Amino acid sequence: EWVPSRGVPVPRRPCPGGFLSWQLRARGNALFQAGDHGAALAAYTEALSLSDAASERAVLHRNRAACYLKLEDYTKAEADATKAIEADGRDVKALFRRSQALQQLGRLDQAVSDLQRCVSLEPRNKAFQEALRALGSSMHEKMKAMSCTDSKVEQMFQILLDLDEKDADKKQKAAQNLIVLAREEAGAEKIFQSDGVRLLMQLLDTAKADLMLAALRTLVGLCSGHRSRTAAILAELGAPRLAAVLGVEHEQVSLAACNLLHVMFDSLKEGLQKDFRGKEDAVVLDSSRDLKLLIKHLLELLVLEGASAHGRDNALNLLIKVVPRKSPKETNNSLSLWVIDQGLKKILEVGSTVCSSLGSLPVTENTRMSTSVLLSKLYEDLKCDAERENFHHLCEDYVRSWFEGHELPGKLRAIQTVSCLLQGPSDAGNRVLELEGIMESVLSLCASVSEAHQLVAVEALIHAADKAKRASFITANGVNLLKEIYKHSERDSIRIRALVGLCKLGSAGGTDFSMKQFAEGSTMKLAKQCRKWLCNEAIDAGTRRWAVEGLAYLTFDADVKEEFVEDKAAMQAMFHLAKSEDRSVLYAVASTLVNCTNSYDHEEPDPQMLELAKYAKQHIPEQHPKDKPEFVKRRVRKLLTAGVVSALACMVKSENPALTNSCRELISRLFLALVEEAEDRGGVVAQGGGKALIPLSLEGTEVGQTKAAQALAKITITSNPEMAFPGERIYEVVRPLVSLLHLQRTGLENFEGLMALTNLAGISERLRQKILKERAVPMIEGYMFEEHELIRLAATECMCNMAMSKEVQEMFLAEGSDRLKLMVLYSGEEDEKLRRAASGTLAMLTALHPPICKRIPQVTVHWLEILQALLLSPSAELQHRGAVVVMNMMAAAREVAEQLIASEMLEILSVLAKDKDKPRVAQAAQESLAHAVAYGLIKPNPGHA
Repeated sequence: EWVPSRGVPVPRRPCPGGFLSWQLRARGNALFQAGDHGAALAAYTEALSLSDAASERAVLHRNRAACYLKLEDYTKAEADATKAIEADGRDVKALFRRSQALQQLGRLDQAVSDLQRCVSLEPRNKAFQEALRALGSSMHEKMKAMSCTDSKVEQMFQILLDLDEKDADKKQKAAQNLIVLAREEAGAEKIFQSDGVRLLMQLLDTAKADLMLAALRTLVGLCSGHRSRTAAILAELGAPRLAAVLGVEHEQVSLAACNLLHVMFDSLKEGLQKDFRGKEDAVVLDSSRDLKLLIKHLLELLVLEGASAHGRDNALNLLIKVVPRKSPKETNNSLSLWVIDQGLKKILEVGSTVCSSLGSLPVTENTRMSTSVLLSKLYEDLKCDAERENFHHLCEDYVRSWFEGHELPGKLRAIQTVSCLLQGPSDAGNRVLELEGIMESVLSLCASVSEAHQLVAVEALIHAADKAKRASFITANGVNLLKEIYKHSERDSIRIRALVGLCKLGSAGGTDFSMKQFAEGSTMKLAKQCRKWLCNEAIDAGTRRWAVEGLAYLTFDADVKEEFVEDKAAMQAMFHLAKSEDRSVLYAVASTLVNCTNSYDHEEPDPQMLELAKYAKQHIPEQHPKDKPEFVKRRVRKLLTAGVVSALACMVKSENPALTNSCRELISRLFLALVEEAEDRGGVVAQGGGKALIPLSLEGTEVGQTKAAQALAKITITSNPEMAFPGERIYEVVRPLVSLLHLQRTGLENFEGLMALTNLAGISERLRQKILKERAVPMIEGYMFEEHELIRLAATECMCNMAMSKEVQEMFLAEGSDRLKLMVLYSGEEDEKLRRAASGTLAMLTALHPPICKRIPQVTVHWLEILQALLLSPSAELQHRGAVVVMNMMAAAREVAEQLIASEMLEILSVLAKDKDKPRVAQAAQESLAHAVAYGLIKPNPGHA
């Protein structure tokens, strides 16, 4: 019993391992020939698991090496080729494949050795001789480049370390040249070999900012992508020295040190994932030990009093990037567990800092947000209840240690920690909020005469009000207190925070128009005050940020949205804040704009459930009249006119931890709302929207990535992609668009992804190759069977453009494949658009790949009547496509021409050849008849020119 799978028969019944292994290997070979290298690799891997014979295993390893070369995973290609060579040292195919992999990995000397072995085994093989000659030339160029850099490196170090050299321009040029040299492998290796690390240490020790920057940027070049060099540099410089440079007062130097450490982390982490051979392993013994050493010093820097505020921020940012897993698919979260065990109290120490208190750590306005993000990332990285419970206990112990026995300063630190946790891992924040005496202290300190104390307490109350568990308690106990503070406080910084607390409590009903928390008109008054503070440039940006926080909650109310988009000054002030250095405002800005554009998820209630709810006298949510589509469309247009796109583009560029995955998702939702109308898309692209959408589509939550990808699709469908995404950017758009084809996406997302890929596939072969590399063709093919006619049509049109690629043409001839049959049958469908797309694909395939012409009569018995129906169609376009297919088939082979001429096709072609109203159809028909004459199947018509 056999079933087709990707065109290759696979036995269903169990059979002996050796036989099944042979079948899988045969299947892998067929898939490899068809260009499906990923599937071929899977087949070979499965065969390996079933095979015991050493010779068979060697062949499978050699074949897997070929797959890995095609998939550009050169480390694995080298490893598999080596296993094949270990079984048979005379296996020239394995030797040649390993030399290709080694060459790509930069290990040219080893690649040459393998190629020389190939030539000695097969001295007459011209391919081996040519490869060896090319590689020898490449090595010669490398050696020449190395020798040229010798004197340059020495000269630059001499200039930089010469204390008597007074020419600043000369020194700057030398520093720049050193940095540029380090970016090239030959230059980086030369600097490293020439005692460069010790000399760079001397530059760092000068404590002169320009020389330190030159040293740090040169070290970045030396460490980038090179594990062994990174480990050696770390050993020589020492983690304490690097951490100390990170903590310096000079902001640019600290940032450069942060960049260097990030590169070092990446290089060392790469070492944990790749299995290096030979001399690499001799240098690098334990990357995980080096990683932990660096992280340990970063954690110590957090609580070091002498460290600068921006150095502390940079350390937090680094920890956010390098500690948690990139994806939940990775099983190992040991680094996060280690950091929680070794450094959670240090992180909380930063989060609990009260700025105005005596002896507090130097922090910036972004520090607490960065701390909250780090805490949240660590918490999200935990995998089980026991790990989360440990996190909770550590947080509770820390808060208690400050709250109990430290009088007022301790209580303030405890409350500040609660605020920090509520902004980050809110589950942990809620737990500590419930500790005895915490909430009471917050409420009592809200009435403090000290502005600093009041600020800490009011902020804690605001963050607590955002959490559903506490909202009812705070509504009962805190609303009147917040109203009193708002009405009677003389300090704007306190009043604006109290206002935000009221805004949060007043918006508890969300978008439900029927749920009013406050008296009629109160929400509008609060919003008006928020806008007033937002526009007041006399107030510092940190305080004005709270006005945006208030609007983020109040804009659930459609009346507030309408007033906000009419207030140009308020919109401009918000956009200006979004571009400022205080990045903690990003989430509030994005939330406000999402509310204004109604780009949050809408759930249409089931009519039957509504009836049941009415019958049971349950509350039924109501939509505000001003949230109808015509109002939303008008608000979107006003935001576009006010310059929202440039503000969003600026927000996306932010490297700050405040740009969390949740924030990215909100911005993606916004962009999707902004490009909903086709006429707005050009303006969005012109203001940088297209460029900003690419990173949003590749990083963040799954929902956020999908929304950004859909926005990219909408732009690609209606704009010229080469104009919308100039240069190399157009190739970056492919992966997000392919992601829209996954089965879990909605029908609309599938359709728009296919339409956008159709446009890209029609532009160039390089773009088609990129689409192929993203393994999109099987997905496109799958949607050709879709029930929805528009999706089926879009998939067929996309396949039509993809068929211009040689690899795709070969797929239509794959043994056991129904691709060609489907295209022929679709050419006879009733849906004219589908017929047009399918017959266009056939016309292209038969022209570009003549062997397909011979296969058409074999795929279905209806092929002849389908072609005849095309030629007799009332549509001139369908007639032309049918005529071209017939012309190509006539030209391809005499036996095919015989089948065509033996039918009524001769009569149809004779009539069409005389049709002067359709010159293109007539010309194709005439050429078909000319081929029939040339084959001797018919006699020429002397009366026909």
